[in-house]
Amino acid sequence: MSKIEKELDILDYDVSNVFGQFDAHTLLIEKTLDVEIVLRHDKLKVSGEASQVALAAKVLKKLFKLVEKGEGIDIQRVKYILDLVGTKKEEELGQLENHTVTLTHLGKPIKCKTLGQSEYIQKIKKNTVVFGIGPAGTGKTYLAMAMAVNAFRKGEVSKIILTRPAIEAGEKLGFLPGDLQSKVDPYLRPLYDALFEIMGPENFEKNMEKGLIEVAPLAYMRGRTLNNAFIVLDEAQNTTMPQMKMFLTRIGFNSKVVVTGDLTQVDLPHYEMSGLKQAMKVLDGVEGIGFTYLSQKDVVRHPIVQRIVEAYDAFEHKQDH
Repeated sequence: MSKIEKELDILDYDVSNVFGQFDAHTLLIEKTLDVEIVLRHDKLKVSGEASQVALAAKVLKKLFKLVEKGEGIDIQRVKYILDLVGTKKEEELGQLENHTVTLTHLGKPIKCKTLGQSEYIQKIKKNTVVFGIGPAGTGKTYLAMAMAVNAFRKGEVSKIILTRPAIEAGEKLGFLPGDLQSKVDPYLRPLYDALFEIMGPENFEKNMEKGLIEVAPLAYMRGRTLNNAFIVLDEAQNTTMPQMKMFLTRIGFNSKVVVTGDLTQVDLPHYEMSGLKQAMKVLDGVEGIGFTYLSQKDVVRHPIVQRIVEAYDAFEHKQDH
């Protein structure tokens, strides 16, 4: 097949953002699609096989559109667009550009970066209880926090409750120094960090003092009825079956619950079934309960995280066969 060359006007776009540091973004596009991209004055020239040039032009136009809207671009986002361009899901990419979940205390928009994340947010809006299940780095907890803060700011709930089972991942809780709160704080630190970033330290501390934000181990939920609250159960793969049932039956009126977990990182004893795994079977199809299954395609951390997740998935798949 013969090669062609296509020119794209770049107008006043920030080309450096589109190209990436040391041209990392365009180098990835060139390698993936087997094309050549050259910047000449105010035009981009893309050369290669006609079908591949057409795909590269689509990718570049989507990147320019993101820059035009003031969006940041990283290598993960470029890779995600490359994965979807030319597929049936390509047209759905546009919905990500306009979907702001909430703003951080500095005014920075928190947006869905993948279609899986967008589905997750829609499920949270529509259901009373949502399970977000997937590997590390898919934004399960962070987006749940963002939705909790958004509901709190709008007055849809009067309280945010964040909880985790205090299961030791190969380490002994008893050896940590300090009182009980000091011992469990390290387990809850990722939840604090997410709220700090979204709400700001001062706002977070003020609402904590008022009791409007509660961050506590799962065991503290027993015997309570949680009304008018947005409740996030994180690391749910480490709940036992009785713990999961206990937690889900705490839900009161006008409350919303998001349960997040990663079934590849269960720290329970091998003989004990995860409460999350059981809930996926028991509650499937129950009205008002939604499930979102995120995959390595939804990983939005450093690209190495996605490659690690893929490598472990491949290894575990071999072990099962």
